[in-house]
Amino acid sequence: MAWLNQVAQITLINLQNVPRRLGTSLVIVVGIGGVVGVLVSVLAMGEGFRHTLASTGRSSRVIMLRAGSDAELSSGVAREQATLLAGLPGVARDGEGRPLASAELVVMVDLPRKGQADPNNVPFRGVQPAAVTIRDEVGVVEGRRFQRGVREVMVGRKASRQFAGLDVGSRIAFRDSDWTVVGIFVTGGDVHESEIWADAEVAMSAFRRTGFQSVTATLADGSAAGVAGLKEAVSRDPRLSISVLSEPEYYARQATILSRLIGVLGYSVAAFMAVGATFGALNCMYSAIASRQVEIATLRAIGFSGAPVVASVMIEALLLALVGGAVGGGLAYLYCDGASLSTLNFNTFSQVAFDFRVTRGLLARGYATVCN
Repeated sequence: MAWLNQVAQITLINLQNVPRRLGTSLVIVVGIGGVVGVLVSVLAMGEGFRHTLASTGRSSRVIMLRAGSDAELSSGVAREQATLLAGLPGVARDGEGRPLASAELVVMVDLPRKGQADPNNVPFRGVQPAAVTIRDEVGVVEGRRFQRGVREVMVGRKASRQFAGLDVGSRIAFRDSDWTVVGIFVTGGDVHESEIWADAEVAMSAFRRTGFQSVTATLADGSAAGVAGLKEAVSRDPRLSISVLSEPEYYARQATILSRLIGVLGYSVAAFMAVGATFGALNCMYSAIASRQVEIATLRAIGFSGAPVVASVMIEALLLALVGGAVGGGLAYLYCDGASLSTLNFNTFSQVAFDFRVTRGLLARGYATVCN
């Protein structure tokens, strides 16, 4: 107990003298704060991207692709197959007996970001009338929905904020065809807000396509058993070479590659910064100890042993590092959380707009970095 009492007393004295060593103390705080801030900011980008894709879809919906395809762009579903898939037992129906299934075309169109000239791949989705009923989270916040049989589009809110020429009333040209933007829609912040939607038949004509990329359907039984039952029904039909995935499973797979890449990048950058911050902190602490030789000798002379002195110096450094971590994490939260960005989805090679997401878990990782 006497040893701990000595540590507490010396630590209190050291902290009271921090204003006299403000320069060296700030080096530690700023260095550690920079490491934590950068790490949390980079990981927040990966977390935002992962959350955007992972939050897309519901377990009661499935997406059906050509067997062996891992993304809609690499898939192909013939018209005949799309009709068969919509009529399978297990697919829910509306009040008039029509299947809640939408065969969809997905292509990439070139649009520049606002304030830039270089084009980016933006997903253009042709949907059937049931698409909005299936995805009941879709809501038009400005303008109206596109009309069937007309070259009109409605644009996801994130896409309208990120890319040029997507305001309501604007006319945009794709593949020698002009389209009018008639509405802005939201889907709860998921990946569909990065897309442009139009009538599937008009889109197929404009882009000279004869088939679809996928079929999205609502299940009568939205449980895992319902998904398994639909998979079994598909596998029994020799005319269908189709894979069936629940929407959460499909979009979670889409997020894997980039989330891992961002994680590796974030920890790599933070590791280099941490090495520099550690050497800076050690140098400052050595300088502080050297400048306090008389103070330390006095403490030894009045009866304090060497171990408590060393422990108090380490505790002081740890407390300053924790302050730096709190500052870095706080700044990352203030300036990054909710900030919008678009990046390339390596599975589809299209731009996905998302928001940075600073969570408690990311802040805890930042503090763990300090402690380690």
